[in-house]
Amino acid sequence: MPDQWGLATAADYFALLKPRVMSLVIFTGFVGMIVAPTQIHPAIGFAAILCLAVGAGAAGALNMWYEADLDAVMKRTAIRPLPMGRVARDEALTLGVALSIGSVVSMTFLVNLLAGILLAATILFYALVYTVWLKPRTAQNIVIGGAAGAFPPVIGWTAATGTLELAPWALFLIIFLWTPPHFWALALCRTKEYRAAGLPMMPVVAGSDSTRRQIVVYSVLLVAASLLPVWMGMASLFYAGVAVILGAVFVVLSVDLLRKGAIGDDLERVNDPLASSAVRAANKSAMLLFKFSLTYLFVLFASLLVGGI
Repeated sequence: MPDQWGLATAADYFALLKPRVMSLVIFTGFVGMIVAPTQIHPAIGFAAILCLAVGAGAAGALNMWYEADLDAVMKRTAIRPLPMGRVARDEALTLGVALSIGSVVSMTFLVNLLAGILLAATILFYALVYTVWLKPRTAQNIVIGGAAGAFPPVIGWTAATGTLELAPWALFLIIFLWTPPHFWALALCRTKEYRAAGLPMMPVVAGSDSTRRQIVVYSVLLVAASLLPVWMGMASLFYAGVAVILGAVFVVLSVDLLRKGAIGDDLERVNDPLASSAVRAANKSAMLLFKFSLTYLFVLFASLLVGGI
């Protein structure tokens, strides 16, 4: 993996921060802050969201630093700045460490200590527990590692209240249960790449049939968890209606994926003129679920803002 010094642009360094993941972190953290029962000062709220965004970016940079060699093997990630040699690995490490320390210290002193502790724990969990330990060792990497992506609304809530209560953990559970079906839908379409990289993702270890069945199970659990904010008095019937409708679509798409048949290794035949229409349909179904899952989480959390009490 060559290091082509002097070719990096601001966009390359920004890409190290995984901006798409960062945007989701910002949004869910903001929702957690707004639905909290304590109103936060706008300046402190802005500082909290900024620290959360920088912390998420720091975790992304550390992840890319550690997985640079793996990213070079996979088509989806080979175009990232490190595999392409536009940014040196030690630069990514330095950036990740500096942003981690800066975001945690700023959150602690500008917002509150508890929010700073939770942000530090989230960064360490993603960079060390998920990236270094879980991802290369177990097919449950996404299940357990999903906790890192589920913490932002809890951090947002804590930034506003200064306390750790039961209510925001309902939002944590929603994202935690959403992560496996969201990611596995994409992983089903990337099985060959994950196998080549030596990563024990669920479709590689358990096969596509088992993965699709688990997607259905998690989808049903997700629908149940999405109603917890109503039961806990955090949201109105408007939110409940949105959650039921979105959840029904999510489950229908999951069941449709289950019915479409095996994907996995068969996807390497998709570009073959003789590839079966069933394989093409299964691939399309998986991508449809993956894309809808992004819309699902955004609309569900947005409805908390609109239909919150």
